[in-house]
Amino acid sequence: MTASQLGPILGAMSTIELPDDIAAALAAAAAERGVSVDELAADTISARFGPVRRKLSFAAIGASTSGRSAAEAEQLLEEGGFGIDSADR
Repeated sequence: MTASQLGPILGAMSTIELPDDIAAALAAAAAERGVSVDELAADTISARFGPVRRKLSFAAIGASTSGRSAAEAEQLLEEGGFGIDSADR
């Protein structure tokens, strides 16, 4: 859900004053993205102060810290004879 979608739910409207250089940078960034200044400002503020997404603690389970690539691991397994049936030798 984007900040622009949250607007009607929250029903709050605020006016902020920005220094000219910040307002110009915001307008330029909004134009680059093809969105309104209001939408970019709301999305930016929501990203900073909105709800924090949970990180899944199990997402990195099995992540390697050895620095070896999968190809190197496969080569080590092959050299050690792991995963090879005795009939294949």
